[in-house]
Amino acid sequence: MDIGTVGVVGLGNMGLGMAATLARAGFTVLGHDIDAARRGAAEAAGIGFRESLMDVLQGADALVFSLPLARDVEAVVTASGGLLERADRKVVVIDTSTSDPGTSRRLAARLASAGHGLLDAPVSGGPIGAAEGTLTMMIGGSDADLALAAPVIAALSAKAVHVGPSGAGNIAKLVNNLLVAAHLITTGEAMRLSEAAGLAAEDALRVVNAATGRSAISEVMMPRWILPGSFDSGFSAGLMRKDVRLALELAAATGSELPLSAHVARLWAETRDRIADGDDFTRMADYRAQQG
Repeated sequence: MDIGTVGVVGLGNMGLGMAATLARAGFTVLGHDIDAARRGAAEAAGIGFRESLMDVLQGADALVFSLPLARDVEAVVTASGGLLERADRKVVVIDTSTSDPGTSRRLAARLASAGHGLLDAPVSGGPIGAAEGTLTMMIGGSDADLALAAPVIAALSAKAVHVGPSGAGNIAKLVNNLLVAAHLITTGEAMRLSEAAGLAAEDALRVVNAATGRSAISEVMMPRWILPGSFDSGFSAGLMRKDVRLALELAAATGSELPLSAHVARLWAETRDRIADGDDFTRMADYRAQQG
């Protein structure tokens, strides 16, 4: 089935960039956000802003969700008079939110029973990747739903990895972000040690990034947002704390013992007094900050 109109629900840092990318790719884009003040930015990017969520759920050929929490995703999917009551065509929801696998599987089953599809498709690449259509997407869901949504996914991503059935995308994202949460701490501590011993962080990173200690933190985040002190990646510490919590809940549900990850989670929780939930998550690697 052809997709001409895409609805984007959630026009925050990520959702607005994805909606603008889809508009540039030639789709008619309908956008909705609970904050009506997003209308101006949306319309400036060629997005048809709709104050009514139902207008988007009922009028789109495919949907992209970019929402903070699993309960927000569930509320939109199950909204009265919304998607579950549509029978005019099959609609695939591409949920780019980081959610828990259980919720994704349950909602996928409900949508399938109504003739629709759900791909849990969390993303990596931040607001820049969203705005440029260069995201990495990790996708859980059926082959058939993936094929239907392929034109939308192609417009949004530089790399899309279908990792398995419903829930698999969110498992992959939680595993990835658990590593990022740890790498921010360890890289920041390593640079603090280097500076204390008399070697500038910039010089230490030249070695780390040519050796086995490198990561996206050392190669991208340190030079782009941490060394300059801008801390403006567009992803909040509160969202990372949420992802770490979801990863540890998944560990508990699967009986997995993760002692180092549990300590990482404690450190993220204990730093809330100096790195607020609204602060950029890259502040966790600020080697210049006093350890507390």
